[in-house]
Amino acid sequence: MKKLMIALVALLPTLVFASAGNVHLDKAQYDLSDKESLQRGAKLFMNYCFACHSTGYQRYQRIANDLDIPENLMKENLIFTDSKIGELMVNSMDKKEGVKWFGNAPPDLTLEARLRGADWIYTYLRSFYKDETRPFSVNNTVFPDVAMPHVLEELQGIPTAIYETTVVDGVEHKKIVALQSNEQGEMSSDEYDNAVLDLVNFLVYAGEPNKLERESLGVWVIGFLIILFILSYLLKKEYWRDVH
Repeated sequence: MKKLMIALVALLPTLVFASAGNVHLDKAQYDLSDKESLQRGAKLFMNYCFACHSTGYQRYQRIANDLDIPENLMKENLIFTDSKIGELMVNSMDKKEGVKWFGNAPPDLTLEARLRGADWIYTYLRSFYKDETRPFSVNNTVFPDVAMPHVLEELQGIPTAIYETTVVDGVEHKKIVALQSNEQGEMSSDEYDNAVLDLVNFLVYAGEPNKLERESLGVWVIGFLIILFILSYLLKKEYWRDVH
C-alpha cells in the first residue's frame, strides 16, 4: 500500500495536467545544439522573466560556460542584481509580495520544461489574448484565468480572441476558435514564434544542462554493451563446445 501511495503521488502532476484540458499543443522544434538560439533565449529570459521567476538551481557561471558567453558579457548584460557570477540565479522577488500582486508566488522555472513539457510552454506563451475582465486585461487559452500578465506583450502585442457562439437549450455558449494577431508588437508573428522557441530552448536546457552530453554518452554505452554481449556469447560457445 505504501508503495502504491508513493507511485500515485509521483504521478499526480502528470494526472493533473492531463485532466487540465484538451488544448491542442503546438510542437516546439527546439535544438539544444544551437548555441545562438540558447543565447537569445537566455537574453529573453533575463530581460522578461527573471524579475519574477528565478532559476534557482542554475548558476550564472554554468550558463556562461555552456553557452559560450564570455564572462564580461555575462556580467554586463545578463546579471541584473549584485550577484556574483558563481552564484545561483535567484532574483529579489519576495514571495509575500508575489502573492499580493499576482495571487500566487511566481514559481521557480528551472525545472518547468521538465514538469510541463516544451510544447506546453511554447503554446502557452503564444496563447495570450485580450480580456478586459481579467486583472491584467489578458487571458490565456492554454491556462484559463492565469494570474500572470503577458510579459512579452511589447514583442507580440495582444491578440484578439475570435469566438464561435452556439445555442444549447436556449442558452448561448461562446467558445474561442482562434486568436487573431494585431501585429502591434515589435515583432512579426513569425519573429515572435521564433523568439518564443529560443526561450523554450533555454528553459529546456536549464532543466537538464547535460542532456546532450548524457545522450552522447548513452550511444557509447549501448555500443559497449553490444560488443560485450558478442564477446560473452563467443566465450560461452567456446566454453561449452567440449561439453556438447
